[in-house]
Amino acid sequence: MPDTVLPAPPGAIDRALEFIRKHTNADGALGRMDESAADYPNYATSLAVTVIVKTRRNGYERDIAPMVAQLRAQQFSEENGWKREDAPYGAWGMGGPVHRPPGAGHVDLSMTRCVMEALQSSGVSASDTAMTRALVYLERSQNVDGGSYFSTVNPEINKAGQANGGFASYGTATADGVLALRAAGVPDTDGRIARATKWLQDHHQPDRVPGFDVAPYQSWGSALRFYYAYVISRTMPDLSVVLPAQGNDGSFRNANNQVKEDDPLIATTFALQPLAHVLKSHT
Repeated sequence: MPDTVLPAPPGAIDRALEFIRKHTNADGALGRMDESAADYPNYATSLAVTVIVKTRRNGYERDIAPMVAQLRAQQFSEENGWKREDAPYGAWGMGGPVHRPPGAGHVDLSMTRCVMEALQSSGVSASDTAMTRALVYLERSQNVDGGSYFSTVNPEINKAGQANGGFASYGTATADGVLALRAAGVPDTDGRIARATKWLQDHHQPDRVPGFDVAPYQSWGSALRFYYAYVISRTMPDLSVVLPAQGNDGSFRNANNQVKEDDPLIATTFALQPLAHVLKSHT
């Protein structure tokens, strides 16, 4: 689905770009200005690349070049001592100091998807080794039922728990898996995407994340409600999404604060994607 373009306040984009430049370090990473407390550098850097590319301001290629190089350097790859058979191979973690075997740190599908989309937006092709390596991780985190789980490295962060001798599939991870596969150039006719979208179609819930139907994991279904609305509206825009009531100031917020969706800046940002889809479908 093409992006829906909404008007921005005068000067807002230039101020945002200046903020990004100010908070990018010499290595091309964001989220590292406080060395004692890294703030999701791979997420931040990936989002910055995507934003800069969308603006198409003069010189944007120059601005993103060190960021793209930084993201490439962060992949769990041979250059960093990882082998194809290693659990994190092909993925991305939090960022910061490069992890080498045996310590991978935190590795998950959401960060991997975000980096892959940034690389794709910057012009990295499907045949690039960064993308072909990433496919190894995407396939490893997809279950036989077509759904995906969060991490092949950190069992405790697979939010739906265990199932069938592995980790249970759930909605946000499965949607992230589809978006990541698309970023790697995989067509929707491919079996990996076809199985994943069928899982999403069969399990979709418009007002919560599917896959969290049993205790003690049920609260995650509402905790990730806005994130799911964002990724499912991008993955399968024909599926309906129901959001909580909007505040008088235009904001949204989640009553469940497990993953900070009670912050209106986070929840409202995620809500814009399904709202934009509704706007486009009525124009």
